[in-house]
Amino acid sequence: MNRNEAEELFYSLKKELNSDCPLPLNKQKKEKKDYAYLKGIVNMLICKHKGEYSCDFAPKELTVITEDNFPVRVLPRRANGVFPSVTNPRAIWEIKEYYYTTTFGSRVSDSVYAVQLDGWELSEAQSQTGKSIKNYLIIDDYYTWWMKGKSYLCRLIDLMHIGLVDEVIFGREVVTRIPELVEEWKKDIESNRNSK
Repeated sequence: MNRNEAEELFYSLKKELNSDCPLPLNKQKKEKKDYAYLKGIVNMLICKHKGEYSCDFAPKELTVITEDNFPVRVLPRRANGVFPSVTNPRAIWEIKEYYYTTTFGSRVSDSVYAVQLDGWELSEAQSQTGKSIKNYLIIDDYYTWWMKGKSYLCRLIDLMHIGLVDEVIFGREVVTRIPELVEEWKKDIESNRNSK
């Protein structure tokens, strides 16, 4: 999506869902200051489908993996979101929306590197603990990725192929994919409860 399409979808969902979940603002100034559209869309969709489960939409702590209530691994960065909490989550995600970007540069490459770092950490943690945490990258802005950043799109595909990111979700795709993922996360939690 471009910024106008994201804005339209955001306000449409905001009106339809009337959600009480956090809707953060973007980091722009003056007339560009508004909601962070993609993050808001993702948050509203998760709120709608999470049921009784909690979700940390803006973790203030690092993600920690525990065994017998003892921390065995702490990720080096805060995720944009975790389900259901920062302790032994089923999923973490990074959301990158570049609707106001006019050039292609270090911000985009930094986001690719950040999700790669998370992937290495999660892969190593899984080999040590056997606990699997899904790692998602949710991105948007047609101009940034499809006009300027095709080489980075190739890098994202590489990250999926080597298992460092479970899925990259593009723009409007969140409307169908996020509800499916939330259902998968809930089933995973329930099946783990039943197996104990």
